[in-house]
Amino acid sequence: MVDNGSGAEVMYPNLYRGLRLKPKDLMPYGSPLMSFDGKLVVLKGMIRLPIQTGPEIVEVNFIVVDTYSPYIAIVGRPWLHILGAVASSLYQKVKFPSGDQVLEIRGCQSMARQCMVAAISHRLNAKSSASAETSL
Repeated sequence: MVDNGSGAEVMYPNLYRGLRLKPKDLMPYGSPLMSFDGKLVVLKGMIRLPIQTGPEIVEVNFIVVDTYSPYIAIVGRPWLHILGAVASSLYQKVKFPSGDQVLEIRGCQSMARQCMVAAISHRLNAKSSASAETSL
């Protein structure tokens, strides 16, 4: 997910495990991070990784978190600024200069819908679980 409002790149557990990263690979990260619902997120640490975007490879610091998300990662302003990119949430595209051309990354609307449905379902399940626990 590309989030123009995010001041950090965030990596979620599925990507962390998929890359076979270990706690020893992480650097300490002490600043608090808030989730979309305003709660503090459990941080595992930070890791600097290369991201290849077309022919461009840029090093990006990811904050690794231990919380649910339908996304595997969120890239924000630092990544966009390094690339000199412009993101459009309306068109689900990111455009950036590369040499003498402008390259484009297109999002997938069906995948975006699936992520939104998963996030809403997870939130509803969490609320109903919490309600069931308080009624016991």
